[in-house]
Amino acid sequence: GEPMIPFYIFYSMFGWQRTADQMWQLGDQLGRGFLVGATAGRTTLTGEGLQHADGHSPVIAATNPAALTYDPAFAYEVAAIVKDGLRRMYGETAPGEDPDVFYYLTVYNEPLPQPAKPAVPGIDEGIVKGLYRFNTAESAGLSVPANAPRIQLLGSGTAIHWALDAQRLLAEEWGVAADVWSATSWSELRRDAMESDEALLRGEERVPFVRRALAGAEGPVLAVSDYMRQVPDQIAQWVEQDWSSLGADGFGLSDTREAARRHFGVDAESIVVAALAQLARRGEIKATSLKEARDKYGL
Repeated sequence: GEPMIPFYIFYSMFGWQRTADQMWQLGDQLGRGFLVGATAGRTTLTGEGLQHADGHSPVIAATNPAALTYDPAFAYEVAAIVKDGLRRMYGETAPGEDPDVFYYLTVYNEPLPQPAKPAVPGIDEGIVKGLYRFNTAESAGLSVPANAPRIQLLGSGTAIHWALDAQRLLAEEWGVAADVWSATSWSELRRDAMESDEALLRGEERVPFVRRALAGAEGPVLAVSDYMRQVPDQIAQWVEQDWSSLGADGFGLSDTREAARRHFGVDAESIVVAALAQLARRGEIKATSLKEARDKYGL
């Protein structure tokens, strides 16, 4: 008969917190399937007590060698990841690929617009490996000066919407060009980079995918997620550009999503200020812009 393909759907906080022992048993028994952590992220579920505010599931999941953790931003990414998971676990396995894995997808409880899949070269590979450029300031239809300072914004999950809002503010109010990248899996990027390091020690020439993806991307990199900074920081040592990150560290507070995001410094205006700070450190914008921005946004 056909194989049964298990989907285990839970409140994101509780899968890797209350039932994580079962995830280790699943790995021990070479189990396969999909875990879906719903209402993911520290700031998406703020009214039910701080114990439900999940800022760290991907950190715990990263400790399990059998778990592939994805933090997709858009519906088309979920589709691409599930399709590739079905192929890897139940279909044709590529050479050197282990089929005895399981997938953890973090999904959010936030009604947000879902764009069509952009016609970006290599997008499917990027979605599965963990990173691709979603757009540039120009392809987003924003007008920026020809010689504008540029920054790369990497976002995962629901945070990509804050990055896209920040992209617009940076262009319209500060004359800065930002490109937005979807980081579908910080931990898969890290694993690939660690494998590349090991290959180099064996005398093989191998460049980590994250470095290849970001090759030629101008300006510094600013990463943001709805998780603690440790989650995006997993890839920092392999990024050649100047690195900075924002995340939701600490207990936070029970309030609206907007208030929680302002509290953690991950909302669009906070991303703008962090981006300007990086560019000011590099001498690419006036240092006074930073104070102006903090005052303007009430930070």
